[in-house]
Amino acid sequence: MIVCIAEKPSVARDIAEVLGAHTRKEGYIEGNGYQVTWTFGHLCTLKEPHEYTPNWKSWNLGSLPMIPPRFGIKLIENPTYEKQFHIIEGLMQNADEIINCGDAGQEGELIQRWVMQKAGARCPVKRLWISSLTEEAIREGFAKLKDQTDFQSLYEAGLSRAMGDWLLGMNATRLYTIKYGQNKQVLSIGRVQTPTLALIVNRQLEIANFEPKQYWELKTNYRDTTFSALIRKSDEEIAAEEEKNGGKKKIDNPGIDPIANREEGEALVERIKDLPFVVTSVGKKDGREFAPRLFDLTSLQVECNKKFAYSADETLKLIQSLYEKKVATYPRVDTTFLSDDIYPKCPAILKGLRDYEVLTAPLAGTTLPKSKKVFDNSKVTDHHAIIPTGVYAQNLTDMERRVYDLIARRFIAVFYPDCKISTTTVMGEVDKIEFRVTGKQILEPGWRVVFAKDVKDPTEEKEEEDENVLPTFVKGESGPHIPDLNEKWTQPPRPYTEATLLRAMETAGKLVDNDELRDALKENGIGRPSTRAAIIETLFKRNYIRKERKNLIATPTGVELVQLIHEELLKSAELTGIWEKKLREIEKKTYDARQFLEELKQMVSEIVMSVLSDNTNRRITIQDAVAAKAEEKAKKEPKKRERKPSTPKEKKPKAEKTTNEVKADSPVSPAPVATAASTPSATGGVDAFVGQPCPLCGKGTIIKGKTAYGCSEWRNGCTFRKNF
Repeated sequence: MIVCIAEKPSVARDIAEVLGAHTRKEGYIEGNGYQVTWTFGHLCTLKEPHEYTPNWKSWNLGSLPMIPPRFGIKLIENPTYEKQFHIIEGLMQNADEIINCGDAGQEGELIQRWVMQKAGARCPVKRLWISSLTEEAIREGFAKLKDQTDFQSLYEAGLSRAMGDWLLGMNATRLYTIKYGQNKQVLSIGRVQTPTLALIVNRQLEIANFEPKQYWELKTNYRDTTFSALIRKSDEEIAAEEEKNGGKKKIDNPGIDPIANREEGEALVERIKDLPFVVTSVGKKDGREFAPRLFDLTSLQVECNKKFAYSADETLKLIQSLYEKKVATYPRVDTTFLSDDIYPKCPAILKGLRDYEVLTAPLAGTTLPKSKKVFDNSKVTDHHAIIPTGVYAQNLTDMERRVYDLIARRFIAVFYPDCKISTTTVMGEVDKIEFRVTGKQILEPGWRVVFAKDVKDPTEEKEEEDENVLPTFVKGESGPHIPDLNEKWTQPPRPYTEATLLRAMETAGKLVDNDELRDALKENGIGRPSTRAAIIETLFKRNYIRKERKNLIATPTGVELVQLIHEELLKSAELTGIWEKKLREIEKKTYDARQFLEELKQMVSEIVMSVLSDNTNRRITIQDAVAAKAEEKAKKEPKKRERKPSTPKEKKPKAEKTTNEVKADSPVSPAPVATAASTPSATGGVDAFVGQPCPLCGKGTIIKGKTAYGCSEWRNGCTFRKNF
């Protein structure tokens, strides 16, 4: 019998239907020589610290750093999960072959491998690797099953990532909580979470400490067109430009010196106001604008945040739903390109977009263009960009429909002609002071028609003057003009929104607008496309950040935490980006996983020693107002969420006995795993306890039941409970 294991029941049903397995059994579907079963995401997790040694149960500085000689996995303590695992275990023990049908990504590989390892599977294992859940894709995937060993490096990268999260999260959280948390609040530290918080805090401090500087702009109005005086570049700007072009080209530096004060500016206005404005040159350059790139997950999250104010987490859930409804391809991707083998399928996909026939009709029956900006095998690894599958999209929610519309239009647009534009630059002069104006005219809209009322390029913010169509100017013409002096102030950087924070995480904090440069920096980005949304949500749950309209604002606790951390390894986006790059290299087999893990152990030991040697008596201020607000929020929770959490069940002997050991651990929340008795926050006051992060699962927050405190994630399996 061949056992197929999927990551969700819904996916298992789709696979069973294609395989001809129709007999429903408890925990699996059988038929045609197959048994199709499923997990619920993670069924297994890592052992808690005290399960390696009893000395690690209590939180004390003397037990740090905690570095297990070998990491072990265990079943998550949840009756539903345990029951399903034992069904899987029975199937795998008797299987002739196993087909891993988990999500085709690093986490999906880890989830299923852990279950197979825990179940003691010994038979050969194949891997189903598909980018969509359509019947055609599933059939094609089963016709081209891969060997499990082909994905060993993907698994090792996941294990290495997991070990980093456990080692850093467990040790740094306990270290900072005991040393600086006043025994009242868990200070959660994470490998990606903390550098992300540092980005927000540092931006916030930049804004708070910004000192605006006054400056003046000299402009003049000639023939109802506003020209701006050229300003000479500083020596630093010239040096930077020369360095950029390698000194190959001499940099022209025309214009007047920056206007330092009002008197100087008014003198310039008086000097030129009665003299004629002369047009010295009219330059016209025809050009092309390419269609916006296809979506990867990050760019889709950015676009949905800008257009619809959806959070990164909401967008991820929506695109995941579209994937499971078979109308969009696999979402957790970091490429905007398609592989060459997708090209022959594109006409059929376009034909399936029945609600977009007005836009797809001009493409029907033609040979679709095959641009290197769209199809490039070298830019595609495991999965291609997010595109429609061609399955008719129906029964979508309004939010799903909006996301699907973005994906569909981007896909259609890449096959449309380029947008042809004409850029006109007019130069003028008054008494040797040079002025310039630039305007752009769209000659042929090309792909822009696909985006209906979006006049601007949907991927970029354009300056309004660049969009203006200028009147016709002739070189040598002259006439009267009206000069004006505008007072300006330098502006502070803007607070992060989820859209701009996602871009900052993608490029390790570097501000980059250019697509090609952004692609290069992705190698050093922090987090993975699939985890960045969860990291941002974690910062909200920890009460380290809050939202004001679209802006992300660090709370006083978040600001103090980042300022408290002196170890750059913990909060530097660039250093975290280097670790992420090494993880990608492990996946590509160009870096050794064992070396990465040894480096992590060394790093954790250094951080522990550094913090233990701090004698400054620094402390985090506990925000009473925050605790009160959290309690008020808990009171407003619907009654169904205030039900008493289920009592933790005793571990089954079988589960304890079959705890396996692995060489590393899984991506887990960086919050500490502990019992209520051993968690410092449990010793705080009643009011302060409500709303705190759950010390057991780290995902939920503490809520108040009728007779005990519990975790808001109790429906999802968290068994934390503390009696009044």
